[in-house]
Amino acid sequence: MAARFQQADCILLGVPMWNFAYPYKLKQLIDLVSQRNMLFTYDGTEYGPLLKTSRAFVVYVRGGTYAEDSPTPASQFDHQKGYIDFWLKFIGVKEVHTLVVEGTTWPAKEKREESIAHGKDVARKLAAEF
Repeated sequence: MAARFQQADCILLGVPMWNFAYPYKLKQLIDLVSQRNMLFTYDGTEYGPLLKTSRAFVVYVRGGTYAEDSPTPASQFDHQKGYIDFWLKFIGVKEVHTLVVEGTTWPAKEKREESIAHGKDVARKLAAEF
């Protein structure tokens, strides 16, 4: 499985927020492919990246919003983006492009659909540049 990451030109991840973090199946994939001397090195003192895939594009999708002035500030509730961004850098990805789409489950249908449509528009533009 690690070979798929090693052979990739780029990495594209769509990461939904589950209970303020990422899905357990994504964590399982990370655990399976992140093996010493496959995607990283460790000499007993320090870690080093081995992945030669230099670019990743990650779309983070969240039902709610996590602005610092909201009841769910990102500094306390977002355990999604920080870990995935860290992991990609840890294994050697130098360029990590991200898009965060929030409010996908808001009760107000119009507001929810507006957030999703905006996310799709931005994703198309970013993908074209990526």
